[in-house]
Amino acid sequence: MKFTLIKKDPHCAARLGIVSTAHGDIQTPIFMPVATHGAMKPLTPAQITETGAQIILSNTYHLHLQPGEGLVKKAGGLHKFMAWNGPILTDSGGFQVFSLPNKRITEDGVFFKHEITGDEIYLDPASATRIQQDLGADIIMAFDECIPYPCDRDYAEKSTKKTIHWLKQCQDAMSGTDQALFGIVQGSVYEDLRAMCAREMRKLDLPGYAIGGVSVGEGLELLKKVVSWTAPHLPEDKPRYLMGVGLPEDILESVERGIDMFDCVIPTRYARSATLFTRRGKIRLTNKNYKRDFFPIDPSCICYTCQNFTRAYLHHLFAANEVISAVLSAIHNVHFYLKMMEEIREAIGNNRFMEYKSAFLGEYLPGDKKK
Repeated sequence: MKFTLIKKDPHCAARLGIVSTAHGDIQTPIFMPVATHGAMKPLTPAQITETGAQIILSNTYHLHLQPGEGLVKKAGGLHKFMAWNGPILTDSGGFQVFSLPNKRITEDGVFFKHEITGDEIYLDPASATRIQQDLGADIIMAFDECIPYPCDRDYAEKSTKKTIHWLKQCQDAMSGTDQALFGIVQGSVYEDLRAMCAREMRKLDLPGYAIGGVSVGEGLELLKKVVSWTAPHLPEDKPRYLMGVGLPEDILESVERGIDMFDCVIPTRYARSATLFTRRGKIRLTNKNYKRDFFPIDPSCICYTCQNFTRAYLHHLFAANEVISAVLSAIHNVHFYLKMMEEIREAIGNNRFMEYKSAFLGEYLPGDKKK
């Protein structure tokens, strides 16, 4: 993997770049749609491509449980298994350390309880790395502990040091040079811990760096502070990835602070519950006001859904519990995010990102509050 920094906006830390992988180039800043189990609910790979997606994200923990990395490797790797020809990034399972109940965290790894069978599942840095290498992802994430919020400083410091130690073990477990290992900076909401973690990880000269633990309930203002504290300590010539973020306003604030890569389940999860993104904020298509609304979801959108269907039709599909309601909504939401990223890249290229951000939020946030 190679990262090329093309330019920086002169008015802020926003960056324009290219991440080159064996499965294609990624124009940054970029949003990565999430295909947790090697599938994006509820879209086919062809539909994902049509939205403008350049890279997708899958999850190590869940693919380890089903169908197992051995089967995926035997099938020729995750790209071939799921018929996706573009780059893939795999999360390590570190977020599940935060999100799943009934786990036991030790100095060496984490014991999980299978949600259905109750069987014990163990992941440590070496096994998480091996699983991701068997899956064949282009970018693999180090196994870390995603710290909950709120968290007292003593625990945060011990956990952050553990994450640094685990990263070194992940690096030692790497075999071959065709996959890129990213470290994940933790430290909760403590500025000195974030800086310390970033400095220690820089010493390992990794292909890329992520900021973790910022989508765990801390809110936008703390998110902005954490990114502002952390990003300046990360190498300028390596990609910077903010994990699990998020809403359009989160992304815009983070791009301003120098972040290149984002992922989140929000576009597809919201789509399944009839929440759609528009330039004037989010709308909920199950609302009775849309029963006779014959406008597209967003009149300015050129996605397949907006070019062919009305809000009234989508309202009908959700009322009738038709599966295609989620499909058409997900096409629109993912396209909305990736079109926003395209506009962000264009704005950075023209030295006008701050102007774009102000105009976007000026239209989006007031409308969002009305819906």
